[in-house]
Amino acid sequence: MLGDLWKRPQLSARDRSIVTLPVLIALNQSTEMPYYLDPALDSDLKPGEISEIITHLAFYSGWANATSAVRVTNVVFERREFGAVQLPPASGGLLPLDEAAEAQRDTAVAQNFGAVAPGVAQLTKDALFRDLWLRPGLAPRDRSLVTVGALVASGQIAQLTYHLNRAMDNGLTKAQASES
Repeated sequence: MLGDLWKRPQLSARDRSIVTLPVLIALNQSTEMPYYLDPALDSDLKPGEISEIITHLAFYSGWANATSAVRVTNVVFERREFGAVQLPPASGGLLPLDEAAEAQRDTAVAQNFGAVAPGVAQLTKDALFRDLWLRPGLAPRDRSLVTVGALVASGQIAQLTYHLNRAMDNGLTKAQASES
């Protein structure tokens, strides 16, 4: 299907899908998504996880890119007869928060943005790290793959060191993180 890259042992086909879909979304290449959605679903990526990837990327890649991805994904979901029951709820219970790690991250964001854009610091804290990152529809490890893939694709290298470290804290090995 996708050549030798998809056969490399550092990431499973499922994990490669978790990286590839965010790259396409971040680059607003939604017309390429149908080619990758079917193999992603065939490699045990669940419809709810794809929905969470799109939700996650609305914050990291923009609403327009996410809504383009929704339109294309909807066609694939309809063809496969996936319904609302297979998708995560819009709100609900969250995963537990690592208070110590969050305090460190919050301090760094406040130092970098608080004096100029306190709203950015507050939204980063509330919307991203106390809501989006704690949604149970996608494992933290997988959210890290999504985020790293999107950041690399969009050239947002300033955030990359933090998110690669977070990826390893979330269970990725160095080999897996470098492969993403």
